[in-house]
Amino acid sequence: MEITTMAHATQLHAQLLKNPQPDTQNLIKIFNFTALSPSGNLTYARLILNSLKTPLNSYFHNTMIRAYSDSPDPFHSISFFLHWHTSQDPVSPSPDRFTYPFVLKACSKLKQKRFGKQLHGLVYKSGFHSDMYIQHALIHFYSGCDQMGYAFKVFDKMPERDVVSWTSVINGLVDNKRPMDGLRLFKRMEMEGFEPNDVTVISVLRACAETGALSVGIKLDEFVNGRGVKLKKKVVTAFIDMYSKCGCLDSAMRVFDEAVNKDVYVWTTMIAGLASHGRCKEAVELFEQMESIGLKPDEKTMTAVLSACRNMGWVDKGLTYFNNIKKVYKLRPMVQHYGCVVDLLARAGRLDDAQKFIETMPIEPDAVLWRSFIWGCKAHGDTERVEHLIKHLEGAKMDSCYDCGTYVLLGNVYASNGKWKNKANVRKLMNQKGLVKPSGHSRIEIDGDIYEFTAGSTCHVEAESIYKKLEEIEGTLRVNGYDPKLSEVLLEIDDEEKASQLLHHSEKLAVSYGLIKTEPGTIIRIVKNLRSCEDCHSFMKHISGVYQREILIRDRIRFHHFRNGECSCGDYW
Repeated sequence: MEITTMAHATQLHAQLLKNPQPDTQNLIKIFNFTALSPSGNLTYARLILNSLKTPLNSYFHNTMIRAYSDSPDPFHSISFFLHWHTSQDPVSPSPDRFTYPFVLKACSKLKQKRFGKQLHGLVYKSGFHSDMYIQHALIHFYSGCDQMGYAFKVFDKMPERDVVSWTSVINGLVDNKRPMDGLRLFKRMEMEGFEPNDVTVISVLRACAETGALSVGIKLDEFVNGRGVKLKKKVVTAFIDMYSKCGCLDSAMRVFDEAVNKDVYVWTTMIAGLASHGRCKEAVELFEQMESIGLKPDEKTMTAVLSACRNMGWVDKGLTYFNNIKKVYKLRPMVQHYGCVVDLLARAGRLDDAQKFIETMPIEPDAVLWRSFIWGCKAHGDTERVEHLIKHLEGAKMDSCYDCGTYVLLGNVYASNGKWKNKANVRKLMNQKGLVKPSGHSRIEIDGDIYEFTAGSTCHVEAESIYKKLEEIEGTLRVNGYDPKLSEVLLEIDDEEKASQLLHHSEKLAVSYGLIKTEPGTIIRIVKNLRSCEDCHSFMKHISGVYQREILIRDRIRFHHFRNGECSCGDYW
């Protein structure tokens, strides 16, 4: 019996009710359809469950909890469990080992830390704490609630582990912005003889993309190719993303070209990769090719295409694509699409147009959008507009428009205008709101190991050699025309101190270490978590020319390919 619609399900259910003989198998099929099918009806499934006088086992209850945990309102999963658990009905079945994973899933979705921990205690009392399926669910719950310490405790106490156990923790670390720890755990997993599955590969590739761990990504590529099986689309997408974000666009294109039956996610990831590297013409051409085969773009595709237009300053083309989101592709423009247009206009110096665009938006701007606009104003020297905007936003009490990055940028605008008192007030306001400025860091991979540098840090074991090399580099560059952009230091200190601060930026420490540790002709790849400043950008251009080294830096906005004293961004970022 195959059920395809609710009308069919209710009709069959009516026939069962008329039959004096119970037909449990068909009732289960009807119940499963109403509870678990996208075309089902949870309310009707609950009515079926309530009509059962004596359920033979916990299957119906567990299926109901599972359905609720996958629904738009997973809280019903928790409330149903509580009602069941506290029920005094002696004939009602008890929760079993299949019950708790579904409730924990709901807790993870709702970030119900307290109840999830109580559920963990109940698992112990019920004697299910050694069940591997429940242990995986507990790891997933704690990871989803940013409680990685508890996730590790569950993992460490497991008497036996499988690839799912390792993958759950690795994925949790990556989700909680600890990709370096995720890579270390993956290395430990390999040393203990566990072979990764597709989910592991995707999680580790995400960590590689975040950190720039290209060598690990290449080994995974060799591993999956060695298995000689057709890659799933999600794995293909993860490889394209990893190679793109590690600066190997040719390898990303190879994976893309070799993929068969590419879906919209595969195309979108490749388009986004091209756009981030400044190969925007190719990105747009690939988008048009995708359209030509009849594949409809989604919201992320349009963000990638708009990013390509933004990175090249193609204002008219970008506005056309934005208008097509609704008119041609029948999609609803999201705040990130509006943000791309604002960034596009602001970078091009069309600040009046950008401001009018913001004022007429049908949705509320977010902090990222405002930051793009403020950056554009700062880049084009229109600090008066920013100050007027600040007063407007503060008057409107639009706290949702502010995050830590926005406050830092506002402080920088005041500092660049010599208004140190105003900058101090911004810092004071950040302290009152408990906002902490994120520390800038740069990562570089040397011989398979990732090294992280922060501005002015002396923690590295070879710090003395790194700083000595950096001073040597600066001296050589100054002779060849490099002049530090002291205006980038937004502090009330003398010029000598400003020059020293600029020299010790994190990406300069990373490139110094790269020049020490790599052979001439080797590409130096650096991943930076913040936007590159103008001085670092100039510094890298000079190094690439004087030292004849190719340098790839991925900052928060895009890739910068430095070759022969020039940058692929054309100084437009």
